[in-house]
Amino acid sequence: MMENRLTPEEVRQNLREIQDRIAAAARASGREPGEVQLMAVTKTVPPELINAAWEEGVRLFGENRVQELLEKADRYAFGPEQIHFIGTLQTNKVRQLMGRVSCIQSVNSLHLAREIQKRAEAQGIVLDVLLEINIGGEDSKTGMDFGQLDEILENIASFSALQVKGLMCIPPFGEDPLETERYFERMHKIFVDIKDKKIDNISMETLSMGMTGDYELAIRQGSNLVRVGTGIFGRRKY
Repeated sequence: MMENRLTPEEVRQNLREIQDRIAAAARASGREPGEVQLMAVTKTVPPELINAAWEEGVRLFGENRVQELLEKADRYAFGPEQIHFIGTLQTNKVRQLMGRVSCIQSVNSLHLAREIQKRAEAQGIVLDVLLEINIGGEDSKTGMDFGQLDEILENIASFSALQVKGLMCIPPFGEDPLETERYFERMHKIFVDIKDKKIDNISMETLSMGMTGDYELAIRQGSNLVRVGTGIFGRRKY
């Protein structure tokens, strides 16, 4: 169900406030505001409000569901180069994403990475991906265990149609900001450690962490891409 009571002007106002907060958090962490990219997460959001975010200067949008993307994308004011897929992805849906997104952030297994490689190679394209880490080790969340990383990186290094551009995570939900920040801190350390190894086909450019409730904490710990939905578009009914 796509329900949203905000007006385009309210979306624009929300975005202005979020951009100000991102800028302040970036400066507080010793970085320039332009070093942190805002992604608007668009699950259940109607195209007219997504296009309002585009008009307000957002240049990256996160899609959670393959079918919803296919139903809405033709009404967007922008193209696939501005869209990342961030939701749980089944291998039988990978083919439908080819040419529809510029990056898949939710690569959580070698099995999925191999399917993306296969489909991208068949299309004659090279697709960027992020590896999703289950940083809290939660059974209820997708994402690879840290212990799987070395094997996956070793295999992906030889892939020709898939390039790892960074990492993504969703930390455990908690009331204690210090606990949340510790997860982000650990994630940043993993990110830096991989970057230092200089593995073929692995370039740690993007650390995607932080959502509506915690993006300022994530920026403080090195995130350079935050994924915000509710803060921009309001609460939605799923």
